[in-house]
Amino acid sequence: MIHHKFAVGQEVHFLPGSMDFHVPRGIYTIVRQLPAEARDCQYRVRFKGDGHERILRESQLAAGTASASAQWPTAKAHQ
Repeated sequence: MIHHKFAVGQEVHFLPGSMDFHVPRGIYTIVRQLPAEARDCQYRVRFKGDGHERILRESQLAAGTASASAQWPTAKAHQ
């Protein structure tokens, strides 16, 4: 049985893939745990920037805000 890594209410950081250019980068809050699809748990999340909700896979998320931000710097950090 597959178990969810993140809890409802937890803040997570979105880890974009090559096809995720349209999804805003930043901090999301877990709103709901959803059933796994293809052995990857899914979550309904809310973007902290504008309140928009979407569904993301567990493999697209990292726990916390500080460690994830350090691991995935913004575009400004590269300039």
